[in-house]
Formats: sequence, C-alpha cells, structure tokens
Amino acid sequence: MVQHNLQSLFNVSEVEIIYRNKIPYQHRLQITKSATAYEILRQSWDENRMELVEQFKILLLDQKNNCLAVSDIASGGMSVCIADPKLIFVTALKTRATGIILAHNNPSGNLQPSEVNKILTRKIKEGGKLLDITVLDHLIVTPRNYYSFADEGCMPF
Repeated sequence: MVQHNLQSLFNVSEVEIIYRNKIPYQHRLQITKSATAYEILRQSWDENRMELVEQFKILLLDQKNNCLAVSDIASGGMSVCIADPKLIFVTALKTRATGIILAHNNPSGNLQPSEVNKILTRKIKEGGKLLDITVLDHLIVTPRNYYSFADEGCMPF
C-alpha cells in the first residue's frame, strides 16, 4: 500500500512553456500611438464578425513597445464578451510581454466605454502592476473608427 502511494506521486503532469517569435526584432512594428495599434488590430480582425459579435483581443508589446503578437482572448455574443484576466496574463507572460494593449469591438458601433469596460480595464491594470506588465491602453474598435482610453484620459492610474 505504501509503495502504491509512492508511485502515484510520480504520476503528475508536466508543464512546458515554449515561445518562439518568428518575426526578427528589426521587423517588428513599434507602437507609439493609438492609431498604429488600431491599424494592427483592424488587420487582424475578421471583418465579417466585427459588426456581428463582440470579441476581445490584446496586443503584446516588448519594453520598447514593439509589437510581439496579437492574441484573441474571447468571443461573445452580440452585446457581451467575457475577457478572463487570467487568460490575458498567461498569454502576456508566455510571450515575455512587458506591455499590453486591450481591445474589443462593439458590434453596435458605439465607441463610448461602458462602466463594465472601465471596471475591467482597472482590474487588468491593477493585475498588471503585480506582474510588471504595463497596460498601456484599451481600444474600442469599429470598422471605421476607434476610441482610445489613453488618448481620452480614461486610463486608470
């Protein structure tokens, strides 16, 4: 019986973390303004879904704000999408990102942030402080325009 319990201690899963960025450093786009982030996001968004369902994405940045990747975090219904902060941070940690830009679309075309948007942004910003990951902005995107929390002075401190 004791032998069996000892053997079961070795029956555990292993976790392997791998990260490879196929884009050479000198070819990565640097994001110095919200318009650049919006253009990158627009290129990654499926235009056929942008006005249909709400989706949440993040841009992952290095310490010089060079874009490492765009990641799809969640897809929801016509009026709501649940973005899990744990999934946001595990993605950022795996890519060695030191900064992130949050983004979601509003299928209605409304660019004004809701109270839920503000609360989520604050929550993720606070979590980022613990992990030394800076949340630089949160964009609300539509096919024709965007709203930047940072540009409008709405990023929490």
